[in-house]
Amino acid sequence: MRAVIQRVQHAKVEVEHTTTGQIKEGFLVLLGVAETDTEDDALYIANKIAGLRIFEDEEKKMNRSITDISGSILLVSQFTLFGDARKGRRPSFIRAAGKEIAVPLLEKVKKQLIENGIHVEEGIFGAHMEVSLLNDGPVTILLDSERTF
Repeated sequence: MRAVIQRVQHAKVEVEHTTTGQIKEGFLVLLGVAETDTEDDALYIANKIAGLRIFEDEEKKMNRSITDISGSILLVSQFTLFGDARKGRRPSFIRAAGKEIAVPLLEKVKKQLIENGIHVEEGIFGAHMEVSLLNDGPVTILLDSERTF
């Protein structure tokens, strides 16, 4: 499972001109699920996101987590995080999970984030989404449940 976490002042996702999720201060999380991912991967990613200390304290050091600031998360599925563009010019998405694997794991991540006391909004799996955000910093963190980076 891979996640791109962006610290945002606000973010929203729209599907067919309808807002499906919108947050103020917090994280925009783009989340990709691999066909080999399990519930352990979902729990690892969710707990890592919940514990990330990338909000500034009074000394301007990144010492606060999303729960410390009572922030929210906009969770958006993105299979293209498993795009492999090492060969040729068109990426291969063969490692990306299909709906039957990805949706339950995305729900597991969402449930775990909520259990950590975080308000979560989301996009719609498989839909063409328009995501807008105001990146704060900018601060962007990459996570991979296989710990390859």
